[in-house]
Amino acid sequence: MYFFLSNLSFLDMCYTTSIVPQFLFNLSRVDKSISSGECMVQMYMSLALGGVECILLGVMAFDRYAAVCRPLHYTVIMHPRLCALMASASWITGFANSLLQTVLVFLLSRCGRNKLDHFFCEIPPFLKLACVDTTMNVYVIFFAGVIMLLTPVALIVFSYGWIVRAVLRIKSTAGQRKAFGTCGSHLTVVSLFFGTAIYVYYQPSSNDSQDQDKFMSLFYTVIIPMTNPLIYTLRNRDVKGAMKKALCKDSDSR
Repeated sequence: MYFFLSNLSFLDMCYTTSIVPQFLFNLSRVDKSISSGECMVQMYMSLALGGVECILLGVMAFDRYAAVCRPLHYTVIMHPRLCALMASASWITGFANSLLQTVLVFLLSRCGRNKLDHFFCEIPPFLKLACVDTTMNVYVIFFAGVIMLLTPVALIVFSYGWIVRAVLRIKSTAGQRKAFGTCGSHLTVVSLFFGTAIYVYYQPSSNDSQDQDKFMSLFYTVIIPMTNPLIYTLRNRDVKGAMKKALCKDSDSR
């Protein structure tokens, strides 16, 4: 679990830094433009890291399934070599998918002022700048989404179905609470991340929902990766104790 959490922590740090610095820089100046090369790099990195996170969250669900449903065989199933292989496959698949989609998007002819109505370079709003048929790109996004979004979601649902079934068989209430506590943080992150990402990439395009799309994109690209460490560390007793002390001091000072 901690091996995958370390990967996820590093990934979230890279994910936010691929978007936030340019976003804050644009807020501080009147000219909020970005060059085509910078936009391509930002799109490639954010899409790649987002794809890696999708697959990694699915892998972590399988890890939780092995820990809860096969506890006596856990070290045999999740041996270090398999963990390293699954983590490597997540990174390679994410960056390969991003390379394909980024190249296809930037090969499209764009017309007009090339004004992107978004706070970072993302594929759905970028396709609206094209003055050629984007049907092929839409199909590529759809099939890539099936692999990068829906397949991990299916694995997560399958894993947690077996986890719930195994936990309900535990007669001890304390044991049930401990098992659900082990999976609660991951399930919270999964629900927030996949819920907003699927909403952005699979909802019908509409001009009326542009502001809503921006908020959803901000949510799953910046807010969720920044809050992931807090969500996972809330399981730690020392962290809980420190937070209680801090809250008690604030209430006493008032």
